Amino acid sequence: MKNEHAHMTEVAAEAARIARSISAEQLDAPSTPCGDWDVRGLVNHWVLYTSHGLEHRALRKDLPEELTGRDFTADADWAQQYAGQLDRAVAAWADPAVWEGEIDLGGSASAASEIAAMLIAETALHGWDVARAVGEEFRLSEEAAVHVLGIVDGMAALYRQYDGFADEVTVPASASVFEQALAHSGRDPQWTGA
Repeated sequence: MKNEHAHMTEVAAEAARIARSISAEQLDAPSTPCGDWDVRGLVNHWVLYTSHGLEHRALRKDLPEELTGRDFTADADWAQQYAGQLDRAVAAWADPAVWEGEIDLGGSASAASEIAAMLIAETALHGWDVARAVGEEFRLSEEAAVHVLGIVDGMAALYRQYDGFADEVTVPASASVFEQALAHSGRDPQWTGA
C-alpha cells in the first residue's frame, strides 16, 4: 500500500499542476484526445472521478447527485478547489485500513486496492488527455509511470470489452514508459489535436 499511495500522491500532484495551468479560454477548446469530449466536458469528468470519486471510494460512499451533474469549471477558482479536493482524497487513502476489503460500485464489489489502482490510472490517463488538449505535458517519475503501465496492462482487456479503452496504438521502441501506458490504453502519445 505504501508504494501505491506514493504513486497516487504523485499523480494527484501532477493533476493539480495541470489544472492550475488551464486558462478560462482553454476550457472552451473543442478538441481533446477523448473523442467527442471538449476540454470543459473532459475536465468536469476528470475532476468528478479523480478527486470526489477518489475520496468517496475511500470512504465507501456513493457520489451524490449534486456532484455528478455539476459543472465544476463554472467556479472561477475550480482548479484550486480541485487541488484541495485531491489533497483530501489522497489523505483519505493514507489509512492502510482503507486499502483492505472491498468497495461496492453499485451492485458489484471489487477489492479496494483494485479500485485505487483504477483511479490512479484514470487520474494519470485523463490528466494526460487534459494536458495534451491545452498544450501541456503530463509528467511522471519513471517509478510512477511503470506503476501506471502495470495498471493499464492489467485492465486493458476488460476495458476494451466495454469501450473504456480503444485499440492499442503502436509506438516506437524508443517510447517512454508513460507513452507505452498511453498507447496500451488506446491513446496516441503523438496526438496534437485538430
